[in-house]
Amino acid sequence: MKIIISNRSVYHKYAQVEINIPDTIKTDDVLDYLQENEHLYNDKIDEQMFFVDYEFGSGSDDYVGMGDQLAESEWRFDIKDQNYGGHL
Repeated sequence: MKIIISNRSVYHKYAQVEINIPDTIKTDDVLDYLQENEHLYNDKIDEQMFFVDYEFGSGSDDYVGMGDQLAESEWRFDIKDQNYGGHL
């Protein structure tokens, strides 16, 4: 009798960077600004991801605002010292 044993384990990495944007950008326009200026953070996130270790699990319940369990990757922004942010 042959038995097949299978395992699917999920690991994730999490990184964040802090960037500055002009003070003239209105809160409601931050998402548009970030989407139009990905060059401000893309490379920085990639660098940070290189240095962080994998953690067991999907991470969708481990970080505020990162709860899309069907997504393979999530990006979000949060305005520091304000209760405002969302997915990119």
